[in-house]
Amino acid sequence: MDRTLTLISHHLCPYVQRAAIALAEKGVAFERVYVDLAAKPDWFKAISPLGKVPVLRVAQSGGEETSIFESAVILEYLEETSRLPLHPADPLKRALHRGWIEFGSQVLNGIGRFYSATEEATFEREGIGLQAMFVRLEEELGGGPFFAGETFSLVDAVFAPVFRYFDGFEALGEFSVLAGKPRVAAWRNTLAARPSVKAAVVEDFPERLLRFFEARRGVLVRARLAA
Repeated sequence: MDRTLTLISHHLCPYVQRAAIALAEKGVAFERVYVDLAAKPDWFKAISPLGKVPVLRVAQSGGEETSIFESAVILEYLEETSRLPLHPADPLKRALHRGWIEFGSQVLNGIGRFYSATEEATFEREGIGLQAMFVRLEEELGGGPFFAGETFSLVDAVFAPVFRYFDGFEALGEFSVLAGKPRVAAWRNTLAARPSVKAAVVEDFPERLLRFFEARRGVLVRARLAA
């Protein structure tokens, strides 16, 4: 297929990272354009009905250009149009993987509530909720190294950005949500070493993430800022 792909991105967005990882794993060439979501340009508003990233701009050889929004839709488009599938071939297993992708999105929602919490009780409650999610994930994982064993899948592309948040949390202090979960720990380490995962973010991502946490001024960083 003769096309040019441009991934409209934000430096911190985990949903953008999903798409970037999938594109890299499939060996699909693409360009990236970053937008400031606090000051969205008009051209971005025109192609993103929900005002969110990622957006994948697809330019056909004849000059026609289409913009695809929402990360789940982008991933499915790439599965349908690119080589090296990242979903299982079996329909039942594929459905299960889609379910775990949604589980990953719910984990991200929990992470957002966690780092945004301004009250101790909320912070503790969200931490307990995250821990329960990772207990369930620990039970689901097999022998690795990836979610489905030896084969990298879209579930791996979804959880690699999840674990990046934990890198940030741990840089701020002791953090025990993932403690006592050896399968999750091994999976996390495997994904962190993956070239596609490393390339999905800018070099100063850790510093950007810490500044983002500090700007929220929630319980997560309050003690650190007061020190």
